[in-house]
Amino acid sequence: MNILFFITPKAECAYISADCSLRQAIEKMEYHKYTAIPILDERGRYIGTLTEGDLLRIIKDRYDLSLRDAEEIRLSSVPRRWKMDPVNINCDIEDLIQTSMRQNFVPVVDDENVFIGIITRKAIIQYCYEHFKKYRDELKELQQRTEQRSSGEEPKKEKAK
Repeated sequence: MNILFFITPKAECAYISADCSLRQAIEKMEYHKYTAIPILDERGRYIGTLTEGDLLRIIKDRYDLSLRDAEEIRLSSVPRRWKMDPVNINCDIEDLIQTSMRQNFVPVVDDENVFIGIITRKAIIQYCYEHFKKYRDELKELQQRTEQRSSGEEPKKEKAK
């Protein structure tokens, strides 16, 4: 399966530039109600993800931080606790699922590490759930047919719709 099926394209998701201020990042995350946001360089390449935890740690370390002070702090100086790995657009579904187990969303990049969008964990879980339901229903039907054959009953034919 092609992972493009799951992607929220760059044009439809929020991201921040590495040279924006801490205040801009806080305001963008608050506006979009995000707990984490991709960080891009000036060429649009993915360089990391900023999380609420990263923001809380820098505010705690600079406990006298005001919004005016936050305008002076560049994101490039904000330490990030977790490295959120992106996936390449050509990765397989197994790699995507494995990566999504460690983070809320998975950044997707091309061969030159240019950010092209995100895939949310919710989209992946929804896909897995739909496939689970389908296979569960097929298994139930197969079990019913097997039970009918072993008991000598004629299999029930479905009515044409």
